[in-house]
Amino acid sequence: MKKVVFITTLNAIRAMGPCEDGWKKLLKHLGKEKANDEPLNLLTILESNGVQHCLWALRCVEHPDLDRIARLMAADFAEAVLPIFEKKCPKDDRPRKAIQAARDFANGKITAQERAAAGAAAGAAAWDAARAAAGDAAGDAAWAAAGAAQTKIIRKYLGR
Repeated sequence: MKKVVFITTLNAIRAMGPCEDGWKKLLKHLGKEKANDEPLNLLTILESNGVQHCLWALRCVEHPDLDRIARLMAADFAEAVLPIFEKKCPKDDRPRKAIQAARDFANGKITAQERAAAGAAAGAAAWDAARAAAGDAAGDAAWAAAGAAQTKIIRKYLGR
């Protein structure tokens, strides 16, 4: 996969209403006191503020491949925690099929209707697994695995 460079600006971020703590942290990291129109790579936001702020900042990017790359990253995020689901429900392949459908849709291989059908089935499967895992450490493990995987996945797609 060829990496893409997602660029935004502090003015674009400010216009979207970032949280004040994250905004101040980013400005401090950049050595700035106010917004400007200098190009800002999303990887800088990842390094400064972390995964959640980097993902939030995707809304401030204009790029022809943004939708496709965001969908592929989301599929990778889901796949990173799929083993947790499959451990609870080893014979249920609905989430795996939904992840593949998300990738296929992002790459123009299936229609939105086909993607929606796979997603609905996966949603039902996820609900079943969540009920089975309620009060279990699996939920904590899923969050930990997701957090650890997200930075790696973002770097897989985004370059400098």
